Amino acid sequence: MSSQLLEAFRLAQLPAAAEAFRSEVREFLAAHLPPAPAEVRARSWMGFDAGFSRRLAERGWVGITLPASVGGAGLDAFRRFVLVEELLAAGAPVAAHWIADRQSGPLINKFGSPAQKDFYLPRICRGEAFFCIGMSEPNAGSDLASVRTRATRCEGAWRLSGRKIWTTNAHRSHYMIALVRSSGAPEDRQAGLSQFIVDLSLPGITVRPIVDLAGDAHFSEVTFDDVLLADDTLVGDEGSGWQQVNAELAFERSGPERLYSSLVLLDAWIDCLRRSGATPSEATLVGSFTTQLATLRSLSVAVTAKLARGESPVVEAALVKDIGTEFEQSIPAAIAAAVAADPSRPVDAELHRTLAYLSQISPTFSLRGGTREILRGMIARGLGLR
Repeated sequence: MSSQLLEAFRLAQLPAAAEAFRSEVREFLAAHLPPAPAEVRARSWMGFDAGFSRRLAERGWVGITLPASVGGAGLDAFRRFVLVEELLAAGAPVAAHWIADRQSGPLINKFGSPAQKDFYLPRICRGEAFFCIGMSEPNAGSDLASVRTRATRCEGAWRLSGRKIWTTNAHRSHYMIALVRSSGAPEDRQAGLSQFIVDLSLPGITVRPIVDLAGDAHFSEVTFDDVLLADDTLVGDEGSGWQQVNAELAFERSGPERLYSSLVLLDAWIDCLRRSGATPSEATLVGSFTTQLATLRSLSVAVTAKLARGESPVVEAALVKDIGTEFEQSIPAAIAAAVAADPSRPVDAELHRTLAYLSQISPTFSLRGGTREILRGMIARGLGLR
């Protein structure tokens, strides 16, 4: 590993103020998070509850890192880390505000025009504007440089045509930040890409939900049929979309949500072992999960420290996301094997339902936010290996 990348993962600690903030979050959750069975809480950052998101916004914790001048809390990345960690550990339904808080808001704050900041950011912070991400396309997947959806300039506006797919909660969102081609051809790769804020209520937009293996409909296919976009919907400079989207993906890939997707299941299984007693092999497995999680969490905190310094840790975030999702996927597989190995152990129906859900959905963990193959290519480039 290069010395530069090693330096990025030097041990970092959460500041005392961030740790003190943890008790505030727990008090809020105790007061405002309704009880739910584990199989519901396991959905957490796929769980959509607009009412809960707005209660969180009333507390000032949607747009938590955005400036107070636009309605944000003006807090640092460390306190957002603590907030996310506590929300996911509790299994809170955060999908409604998640993308706007995590990446769309910070992207607009960094690259948007003053008018875009004034319009969108207060609405995000009030829990009134939910965003989705328009990146993947049919026949493109995680190869974002080959997108074909096109924005064509016309008099004082743009015409948008094409399709996006696997767009999380597009059917429940108000806006999409779409990466599209504004000049050149797909063969031009990164050149000629731009980002636009798309109002999903505009004529010419069709959103079709996609039902997954677990019976949920989080994903959608979105079709743009000659959609008229105002000129002021362009984010940043025309042609700068590739640089901007990489900055956005650093926000998406760096947080603890890339470690904790299976945490509710792990907690439920450990509770089961406490009631009936763990075998030596089960205790060893719990210890293995614990040490892996502690190590991954330290890496994630180190990446958060870079965000707190205003850096854009693209390669470091890709590395944490890759190994973090591998860990998340290993938990349901290992617990399923442990449960099957001892059929005499009493296992309650709630644990079975939670295990069934995560066994079905966990293959997506290494797809969302960039496939494993794409991420490893980025990491190799960061290490100077390709």
